[in-house]
Amino acid sequence: MADRHAWTEEGAHPVAPGVHRIPLPLPSDALRAVNVYAIEAGSGLVLIDSGWALANALEQLQRSLAAIGAGLRDVRQFLVTHMHRDHYTQAVEVRRLFGTPIALGEGEKPSIDGLLSGDFRPLRAQLAVLRVAGAADVADRLAEVTSGSLAGRPQPGATPGPPAALRQAAAASFDALSPGHPALRPGTTVGAALGYEAPDEWISGQQIFEVGSRTLTAVETPGHTRGHVVFADTQARLLFAGDHVLPHITPSIGFQEAPSAEPLRDYLQSLSVVRRMPDMRLLPAHGPVSDSAHARIDELTHHHAERLQIMADVLAGGERTGYDVARSIAWTSRQRKLGDLDLMNQMLAVCETVYHLDLLTAQGVAVSQADENGVRYYRLAAPREPSHRLR
Repeated sequence: MADRHAWTEEGAHPVAPGVHRIPLPLPSDALRAVNVYAIEAGSGLVLIDSGWALANALEQLQRSLAAIGAGLRDVRQFLVTHMHRDHYTQAVEVRRLFGTPIALGEGEKPSIDGLLSGDFRPLRAQLAVLRVAGAADVADRLAEVTSGSLAGRPQPGATPGPPAALRQAAAASFDALSPGHPALRPGTTVGAALGYEAPDEWISGQQIFEVGSRTLTAVETPGHTRGHVVFADTQARLLFAGDHVLPHITPSIGFQEAPSAEPLRDYLQSLSVVRRMPDMRLLPAHGPVSDSAHARIDELTHHHAERLQIMADVLAGGERTGYDVARSIAWTSRQRKLGDLDLMNQMLAVCETVYHLDLLTAQGVAVSQADENGVRYYRLAAPREPSHRLR
């Protein structure tokens, strides 16, 4: 597309016979929109992903379905690529209205269970990574934003009791980090307040879904989240890729309640899994459809190889924390400094740096050791010049 953002225009855009791409709006989000894919399935529709549970997104989904002669009652099932709110929570809302079943990758169960538990703390996993990285100032600012239950102080105006305090803490964190997000729903847990419920079905790897005349295979692709799945229609050469492969941006890694121990290793292995499959058209969750998933996978693989090399070169200058390395390298296509990013993206950047450094350690390129405060320091396994290239 000549216009980089033309893909966000409202409508039910045909991408293959019986398959329609439906962009839905996001709240104050740089991603602008999320693609939901409606697949004709006999007497109804199956939707890949659902959008965020927003009033304007639900209205736009209804208008877009009406353009192909359908409505919300015609949706027979949601197949959701991963648990992030912009993919999952509108399915929960539609299920409340019509009982529409939801299927989600089984690897997401620890995070869904954590969100729905009574002891959930916003950004708990990310705060822990930041402190190990030596980014105490970033962690402290995030903890202040989520101060209610995290810091043991009641939020102003909160009613007594853990559920109310947790909802207040979540409201503070999500509103401050991402202005414009919708108000929380009434609920007994933070997860319920954020629009989450458990799915009807947990998807296992290589599970087959017969969708009308199509056969979709669910392929486990952990990395972006622990339980991310893509859906492959190899006969029609279509890959419903969710956030695993995106055409314009590099997906974030491991941002969820219960990330895996090595999300970057998981992600790169998942890219290899899909790269070994026959090449298919890329149907991403954010961005326009493109002809070759392989071409974009090769770009993403090269990007992470470059990032690993850049971080190894920083370590060639001596021992560093993850925070030190994150502040030494450029971020985004605009080559910005870490301190120029907003707080949410500083957190994501430092966590991504740690995941890259941990992979360098697993590869034997680097070694690491924690100090008495639990802060981890990395150095090269053997001295070498910054110009030496990783193989």
